[in-house]
Amino acid sequence: MAVEDIVIVGGGLAGATAAKTLRTEGFPGRIVVLSAEVHHPYLRPPLSKEYLLGKAGDDALPVVPPEWYADNDVELRLGVPVTELDPAARTVGLGDGSRLDYASLLLATGARPRSIPLPGSGLKGVSTFRTLDDSRRLRSSLADGGRNVVMVGSGWIGMELAAAASSYGNTVTLLGLEEVPLGAAIGPELGGFFRSLHEANGVRFRLPASAAEITGNAGRVTGVRTDAGEILAAELVVIAVGVVPEVSLAEAAGVPLRNGILTDASLRTGTPGIFAAGDVANALHPFTGEHHRSEHWSNALNGGKVAAKSMLGQDAMLDTIPYFYTDQFDVSMEYSGFPTLISGPPTIRGSLDEKVFIAFWQREGRVVAGMSVNWPRSGKPQKMIKALIAARTAVSPQALADSSVPLDQILPEA
Repeated sequence: MAVEDIVIVGGGLAGATAAKTLRTEGFPGRIVVLSAEVHHPYLRPPLSKEYLLGKAGDDALPVVPPEWYADNDVELRLGVPVTELDPAARTVGLGDGSRLDYASLLLATGARPRSIPLPGSGLKGVSTFRTLDDSRRLRSSLADGGRNVVMVGSGWIGMELAAAASSYGNTVTLLGLEEVPLGAAIGPELGGFFRSLHEANGVRFRLPASAAEITGNAGRVTGVRTDAGEILAAELVVIAVGVVPEVSLAEAAGVPLRNGILTDASLRTGTPGIFAAGDVANALHPFTGEHHRSEHWSNALNGGKVAAKSMLGQDAMLDTIPYFYTDQFDVSMEYSGFPTLISGPPTIRGSLDEKVFIAFWQREGRVVAGMSVNWPRSGKPQKMIKALIAARTAVSPQALADSSVPLDQILPEA
């Protein structure tokens, strides 16, 4: 191909992976990665898990070693926001007033924490959670223990933060709009499993409940008033009610949107020369024939690779089965599959009481998602779950539930 400039907007996992893939695939031209953050591209999952708990250090976070960019002639510009995108001229405008030309552009702008208009949300001690700096600040505030902490949000991030805060010896209360935490993601039975796990470790729940006001004194938070009128003491409040895709740049430029930046399976947008990957991309998935926007690291990792290959004119599609994981207290969970395809409650192999099990979700008899909890890695549960999903073959719930039948024996013969 002709040597042409490639610009990547976004310094996260998708953007850094795309740059690495471009070089791995032999692209000799100019690559510029523009990041609004001042840190080298880093992994986000540890921020609410092992990094927040002090079990992993800064060396566990970089997508690639910081020296990789210079060693591979990739221009990484940190702390440089992109303020304008002109698809007709194929240029981007930067916060310092300069402009860059591009032949191909990757939008890997990620997502930002969802905000809620709460009185008192500007008080000291109230925060959202998304970045490395957020994790560092929260760890510093939690590490000594003995504080009253209120988590607003009963999704994965809210639950992970609650687990970390409790593990440090703080008193934690979690508010959520659901009857059961994580209920929208994994259903009432398994959401109840995680609630019981947290309660056994001292976390208190107010469900369903919402924060009506954050109270304070001398500019600092002192509590949260719920919609039921209860006042919860709080020296720290974290609002973790999800994220929204960062599409402002694309929207102003007229790039087609629908719950993020709309792309085909090769991560091409409807605007020539522009691709999208990571949290911001709502990509067509070949497996389902539907568009999916995933906010998990595996999507960013694989999406960065696919976008890079697509920009090079290769035949590449984002066809991997979505995957994510969580660690909370003594529970390690991995999940693969398509939540939007789930129909009905899961089939359980193993024991919730013993905290060792696999949950399978099916649709029309076919496995569409699976979650393994503390299952021995020697059994390769996620590999087996992904294989069952990919097989698209009906499986009896009895076979899925029977631990005496090895998972690989359930797979249809090739």
